[in-house]
Amino acid sequence: MNWLRSTILAGLLVCLASGSWAACAYENTTTVKSLSAGFEAWKVATDAMAECGNFEAELDQEFRLKQPDAFAADPSLYQIGGVSNSTMVPLLNAKTIRPIDDLIAKHGQHLTPNQLISIDGQTWAVAMMVNAQHLMYRSDILGDLGIDPPETYEDVLAASAKIAEAGVVEYPLGGTWKPGFNIGIEFVNMYLGNGGDFFNDDLTPAINNETGVAVLELMGALKQYMDPEILVSDSTYVQQQFQQGKIAMANLWASRAGAMNVEAESMVVGKVVMASAPRGSVRPSSTLWWDGVVFAANMSDEEAEAAFQVAMEGLDSEMVSANNDLAVWLVDGYKPGALAAGAAATAANGAVPYPASQQMGIMLNVLGSGVPAYVTGDKDAATTLSDIENEYLIKAKEAGLID
Repeated sequence: MNWLRSTILAGLLVCLASGSWAACAYENTTTVKSLSAGFEAWKVATDAMAECGNFEAELDQEFRLKQPDAFAADPSLYQIGGVSNSTMVPLLNAKTIRPIDDLIAKHGQHLTPNQLISIDGQTWAVAMMVNAQHLMYRSDILGDLGIDPPETYEDVLAASAKIAEAGVVEYPLGGTWKPGFNIGIEFVNMYLGNGGDFFNDDLTPAINNETGVAVLELMGALKQYMDPEILVSDSTYVQQQFQQGKIAMANLWASRAGAMNVEAESMVVGKVVMASAPRGSVRPSSTLWWDGVVFAANMSDEEAEAAFQVAMEGLDSEMVSANNDLAVWLVDGYKPGALAAGAAATAANGAVPYPASQQMGIMLNVLGSGVPAYVTGDKDAATTLSDIENEYLIKAKEAGLID
């Protein structure tokens, strides 16, 4: 994963060289469809693609569940897929996306090296942005209460206690703990932050240990300062809690930072500060991700060329200039601002890339379905972790990863 870490850190810690790329220099006459997540960065990118004509974007937070079957269809139901480190893996394993070095040579000369996601000598994706979960906090509330910005989860708990005592918001903390991907990633972040390894050398699971128990116990401690409906809480839920002035802190995706200052939606414009993710015993409790585009294998070469050109027109410097603060862009022309500070600090403080692999995909799924039993109090920590490991073993054997 060294190539990915280099890609992400380069995008986060340096301002890319300025440049230009003409808006809709390509007039598209071929039907092109895309399927991606629904957060704001994907909306503005696909809106820019649509300016080229004959383009339809489907923005869906459940995209990761739909893409495998949609791209396995022949012909593919979509020509462009919006993916991240993790969600590209099932498509790559199924061979339903194509290498794009030939298309880059013809139409991607403007792309920077840290946008090119290469595996085994071939380029499979073009990254448009990097993302990480990092601490967002209400600077006015912490300032009024004399609380220093939290640097560790112990600091977060101490700050939450003071905020709860003051009663200035409904809940001191927000969190993306919805069962599935959201709560699975929360466990992953904290486990890696405490230096945990998910697997033994033979790919058997390795989470039922002191580190795993400590993570669950930390989640139990954090829960007391959160909305009682925490298990319905995804990124949009937490974003709206911030915007509506209901919470003071949360470890939330950098891609949501820009929404804090949308005046038509937010009551906290200018009051939410971005900082490094809280540190575990080893590193920040976060993982680094890229988001970008891949292209279906099951389409004609002519369709692929059209889709690539449409995508490149959407991921250009004009789009970034108009939406600079919505994301930590890797696209030419991006100028990092205050809203990118948390992602940059998280990376600089040693956060590692999400360890995307087939086995990690299985682990994330079983964490997402298994951790809620601890949060609800239905199981203790040891039982929760044991059951998650057993479920992983079943699925890993089915996938042929272990005997």
